[in-house]
Amino acid sequence: MLQINAIKLNLQKPFHWASGWQSPIYCDNRISLSYPRVRNLISNTFLSAAKASFPNINCIAAVATAGIAHGMLLADRLNLPFVYIRAHAKNHGMKNLIEGKLPQHAKVLVIEDLVSTGQSSLKAVEALRAEHAEIAGLLAIFSYEFSIAEKTFEQAGCKLITLSAYEHLLEEALKLEYINSSMLPALKQWRKSPELWPVS
Repeated sequence: MLQINAIKLNLQKPFHWASGWQSPIYCDNRISLSYPRVRNLISNTFLSAAKASFPNINCIAAVATAGIAHGMLLADRLNLPFVYIRAHAKNHGMKNLIEGKLPQHAKVLVIEDLVSTGQSSLKAVEALRAEHAEIAGLLAIFSYEFSIAEKTFEQAGCKLITLSAYEHLLEEALKLEYINSSMLPALKQWRKSPELWPVS
């Protein structure tokens, strides 16, 4: 993801999130879809993780919009029904929040591209539960490993597995010389208190 610039690290020119937070990292997993080798690696790893950790699922659901493509690829590999959850219900037509047909007695694996605070991911989980679906868990490409996300998923009773995470990213970025060791303290501090970063 570093090599295809899906993940960028920059301490000098922080990125601004919609929440108002400043961040030294920007992650756009949608870029992976344009690189067959990376896309296939994610798909294969999702497949292995789903089979190992969620063996009895009968439906794949994705969080719109960034999770849709990866969720559809996994559903196709597993030959399972697929649905996706909108951020907001449509204001016309059937006014759907969930697009697609949930099977009866649905046991669902939710696919997300990345997890930050976890709120948008768990909003999708709640929408599925409101339709009487059983949630096996949520599988994502990347997590920032915020403590608030860990607590939120635990409180929601939703198992979370990610293919990669922030601490692992820093290890790889250092190994590949995207960053140097002098940058590590600031990068680690951001993850602990993103709402207060940068520390004056």
